Amino acid sequence: MDTKWKNRLNIIAWLILFTFGISGVFTSFFNNNEYMKTSYFKTTMYEDFESHLLENIQTFEMYYKSKEDTLSSLSVTNEEIEDYRYQNGDLADQVTSIEEQYEIKINDAMVQENQKVIDYYTKERDKKIEDITKNFESDEYIKEKILKEKKQRVDEYYRELEGYRKDYSTYKEAFAYYLKDTESGEVYTNLSTTDETNIDKYINDKNMYYVHEYGEKKGYLHLNFQGLVIGLEDINNESVGKSAILEGKIALSKNAPSSNAIIASYQDYKNQQKAFLLYSILSLLALVISIIIGKKQSMLKRLTPDTWKSLYQKIPLDVAIILFFVTSYIAILLIFDLDVAYYDFLIVTIIYYLIIKAAFVGITLIQGVYLYSRLKNSRIDKQLWNHSLIMQIVNMFRNAFLNRRVGTQVFIILTIVFFFGVGTLLVVVFPVFLLIYVPAFFLVALPLFFFIMKRTGYFNKILSNTNALANGQFEPDLEIIGKSVFASLARDINIMKHGVKTSQKAQAKSERLKTELITNVSHDLRTPLTSIITYSELLKNPTLSVDERNSYIEIIDRKSKRLKVLIDDLFEASKMASGNIQLTKVKVDIVQLLQQALAEYNETIQQSHLTFRVSQPEAPVYALVDGQKLWRVFDNLIGNIIKYSLENTRAYITITTENNKVVIIFKNVSRYELSEDTDELFERFKRGDKSRNTDGSGLGLAIAKSIIDLHEGTLDLDVDGDLFKVTIVLDLLDEEE
Repeated sequence: MDTKWKNRLNIIAWLILFTFGISGVFTSFFNNNEYMKTSYFKTTMYEDFESHLLENIQTFEMYYKSKEDTLSSLSVTNEEIEDYRYQNGDLADQVTSIEEQYEIKINDAMVQENQKVIDYYTKERDKKIEDITKNFESDEYIKEKILKEKKQRVDEYYRELEGYRKDYSTYKEAFAYYLKDTESGEVYTNLSTTDETNIDKYINDKNMYYVHEYGEKKGYLHLNFQGLVIGLEDINNESVGKSAILEGKIALSKNAPSSNAIIASYQDYKNQQKAFLLYSILSLLALVISIIIGKKQSMLKRLTPDTWKSLYQKIPLDVAIILFFVTSYIAILLIFDLDVAYYDFLIVTIIYYLIIKAAFVGITLIQGVYLYSRLKNSRIDKQLWNHSLIMQIVNMFRNAFLNRRVGTQVFIILTIVFFFGVGTLLVVVFPVFLLIYVPAFFLVALPLFFFIMKRTGYFNKILSNTNALANGQFEPDLEIIGKSVFASLARDINIMKHGVKTSQKAQAKSERLKTELITNVSHDLRTPLTSIITYSELLKNPTLSVDERNSYIEIIDRKSKRLKVLIDDLFEASKMASGNIQLTKVKVDIVQLLQQALAEYNETIQQSHLTFRVSQPEAPVYALVDGQKLWRVFDNLIGNIIKYSLENTRAYITITTENNKVVIIFKNVSRYELSEDTDELFERFKRGDKSRNTDGSGLGLAIAKSIIDLHEGTLDLDVDGDLFKVTIVLDLLDEEE
């Protein structure tokens, strides 16, 4: 635990050292700082003091005019009279405006039956109308009003101007100045003499901290009048347009008291400049040391552990980028905030702000390292961008309007709800809106409320039915109401429910057939295998006669071939089912192929008690098929007819063509009772003989159907009582093809 805390303290100490270094270096060398000037007198601070001095000299000396003189010079022009008279329109317009203003007030008082208020407003209205009327009747009347306003403005001007005299005294106490107008020869100075030859006795390097000279050699002082208080020239209808070219000297006096604000600023600057230089040197050393330590001890790696990285990866990429830029911006602002770095050189203040800076710098560094690793892989891992907040918002709106009708309805409903919320607030603040709100409420809001409640109830029914379906319970079908999206959802759920029922039935059937398959395979394979084992044991008896031994060997041979047929059929059926078989399609005459298959069974047919009736076209019937595989189909079907047909019955085989198709039909009467479910006859090891006493493998029909499916044809079974019918349909190939 102690080692862990020591490691954390080392990281914090390094981060503070690095922040102190980078903050000082950036602030010192990348800011145009006042403390890097060669002298206080080159700073904007001193230049501002000198500019304010010149403003005071212009205001109180060069262009000063007493209040009495200003008042005596006040005048009113005809233009001012006309502007004042028509400032609010002509007489009719102004009278009408006044009457309209007081009409509402008087009517309200009349409703309240307050005669005193009525008389007061009436008297006030008539007085204003009388005043406006006099404005249009007499120029002297207007002139008196304008002069009265100007006198008030003059009083305000001089009252405000007197507030600046104390500042002027401060400037005169700190500065010594001698300025002469090059055109008029008038002198402005706070020295005890106006003799230009004696100026150097008062203003020199010995008595002054700094001397600023103006003249032919060092440039004249050009002044455009901008008084401390603006407005007097406007009152007197005079244009500002005052300028002067001066020569002389302005100097900061050493005889000024140290309590003077300007002298105190000069002394503070020298102290702060020393602090700034010390701060700059220390920060540069701190930066170099922190970089060396950071490289040696892998501080960045220790600052960004993998445990935090996994948490950071969960933040959406765009949010992470925004957070990085926000913290970076704050960190940069704090780094360049020089005022708190060494102002007055308060150690407590420096440490306080340094900790805050270090915190933001550390957060920025951590995010930078983690963000770089994420962006480096962003081209490969596009999931980063897909899971960004912007993409999530885009997908949210995209999904909301995936069904445009639903998205539009929800948007309209939310908009109406929003405006009614605003409307409720307006009604509370401004009851007059009640006239609009009430009809809209009953015509729009109330029907919308019942519409939402009805749809919500319908949705809850759908949800309840879905939950029941998920739990394996089959509720009655949902009612389909209208053509809404909920109705479509209810319809789909009903279809899904019936599909689940069908699937469950098919699954139960599949389980049953699988069980029967295992039973049948076991029976069919065990029977010949048992015979082989039994007769093999009997052959071990040395006392057997030659005839018995030959008989047993014949039985073993027959059962072995039987077992081989079963295994071969099973293997072929498996290959057919998996599709792992190649067809070699060629142009084949179906009629000739059927005749070859029948010829193979000619002797067997002669020995059976069956009569075959074959109906086929005289011309060849061609199809693009694998002749060997299709022959296997015919072989299986003819063999089944011979094995499973009722004795002394007829079997029918026909070949026809229709609609560019070849149709081959096999029909016979079964000696065994057949299942009505014809699909089961296609299952492996299924036989019409349920006692399984015949020699068939039970795979014939399954193999035949698989072969026809591979040829993109169809093989269908029909059972009508004991009548068994197989129909094969293949694509017909033209003779020209």
